[in-house]
Amino acid sequence: MASIKHLKISILFTVFGLFLSQATFAGETKEGEKFDPSAMINHHIMDAHSWEIFHGFTVPLPVILYSAEKGLDIFSSANFYTEDHQIVPYNGYVLEHEHIALENGAHVYDFSITKNVLFLFINATVMILIFMAVARGYKKNAKRAPKGIQSFFEPIIIYVRDEIVKPNIGPKYEKYLPYLLTLFFFIWFGNLLGLLPAAANLTGNIAVTLMLSLATLVITLASGRKTYWLHILDPLGNSMPWVAKILLYLILWPIEIIGIFTKPFSLMVRLFANITAGHIIILSILSLTFIAQSVVVGVGATAFATVMNMLELFVALLQAYVFTLLSSMYFGQAVEEHH
Repeated sequence: MASIKHLKISILFTVFGLFLSQATFAGETKEGEKFDPSAMINHHIMDAHSWEIFHGFTVPLPVILYSAEKGLDIFSSANFYTEDHQIVPYNGYVLEHEHIALENGAHVYDFSITKNVLFLFINATVMILIFMAVARGYKKNAKRAPKGIQSFFEPIIIYVRDEIVKPNIGPKYEKYLPYLLTLFFFIWFGNLLGLLPAAANLTGNIAVTLMLSLATLVITLASGRKTYWLHILDPLGNSMPWVAKILLYLILWPIEIIGIFTKPFSLMVRLFANITAGHIIILSILSLTFIAQSVVVGVGATAFATVMNMLELFVALLQAYVFTLLSSMYFGQAVEEHH
């Protein structure tokens, strides 16, 4: 009964979010203008220097710039917009397609708190608050059954430890468990935040997935034992004389070296592509309402988008699982003992 109740609540919030999104989309098209679905979709999945809650209500974010000509410059992104939301230059800077440059074309280093950066901080804050509460629960309920938020997250933590990390890394898993748990919950929470109305497409940003993949690569290379590097540098072992192996190694060495980087590359692209594709599909379905300008199509699009949004809740968890599983496998290969 409780699970049915939670499902009903989830569907209610999903439908509310989709109707709010449709209201936002409708507001983005001025009277007399033709609705442009590609512009709308790009607007919602790309990063921005301001946070638009809904059409007409935007939260400006800090712009932090550095250039050789002007030095360090900090101001609000609201300075780039007029009251009727037209983009204008400010203090010698121009904003074009969310890229800032000097009016004379000179390059600017942009360290701004964009929408994705804001949600990166929100994601980290949510994780800190939740797991501090879980830690307090463990101290308070020592040797007793877990309660509250601790009882929800304990089975998930144990599952990640016993079903993902331990089998793939082996006896030395404890050293990697804090990172892998952080990785799992960061991706999961980031995916869920991205499904909220007006939220940022955090894990659908390739810069975010790149840094997560690089972290896994660095830990893998730093953990590599003699066996791991021998498998890369001398994969044939003592199976044949060195003279005979040299010609084969001219082929094998490039493959092994490329293989080191294709693993994190696949992690980066998989998470980025799956999350971004999910957002694009839902937004495309909602766009049908305004393309067809039909109530019947609108009701059908909203119903189908609701189903897709519920599916995305599963994908959010699945992608966190896959990223953590593959990272564990790479760590396990690096620390594996010689057989």
